[in-house]
Amino acid sequence: MIDLYTWTTPNGRKVSIALEEMGLPYTVHPIDIGKGEQFAPDFLKISSNNRIPAIVDRESNYSLFESGAILMYLAEKTSKLMPKDLSSRYRVIEWLMWQMGGIGPMLGQAHHFLKYNVGKAPYAEERYGKEANRLYRVLNTRLDDREYMAGDYSIADIATWPWISRFEWQQIDLNEYPNVKRWYLEIAKRPAVMKGYQVPKEVGPIPMPK
Repeated sequence: MIDLYTWTTPNGRKVSIALEEMGLPYTVHPIDIGKGEQFAPDFLKISSNNRIPAIVDRESNYSLFESGAILMYLAEKTSKLMPKDLSSRYRVIEWLMWQMGGIGPMLGQAHHFLKYNVGKAPYAEERYGKEANRLYRVLNTRLDDREYMAGDYSIADIATWPWISRFEWQQIDLNEYPNVKRWYLEIAKRPAVMKGYQVPKEVGPIPMPK
């Protein structure tokens, strides 16, 4: 039913995990971004921004890119992982947008400077390292008195969790954020998460804090 174009990144894993959680059948089309496959003309027809993930819903012949939009579409399609009542629904959307606007781009910059370009830009390393810790503090506070980010387990959790799974790239000690650690480990045990994490290929076990 769903064609999934993806790679082994946090944004890609959002969608494969969601598809597994929702029980939707899907076919995986690996797009190796290390080889520049995201710039192929055929993929551009599906993803106007040359980025993964993207989907084609063969049932409706509808294509969509941007991971947050895809998660919302799949939640609407299946009536899963998104509340029906207005206030609860927008709480999920609020935290999904927090991930899209904060966790994703800021931790992505942390990966760039703290993992791949160490020593090249000390100011950037400090800036994005501090912002990574600030975002972890926000999430840790949010999870202080609740199991999940926005009520029940939802697409907000699915969107955020894959980015937290790269805590080592961000030089984050999860033991300093006990609520985040508890949430992270609980979600990591879900069968759909374990399966969706290994899409489009096996990459080793889910990282675990020491």
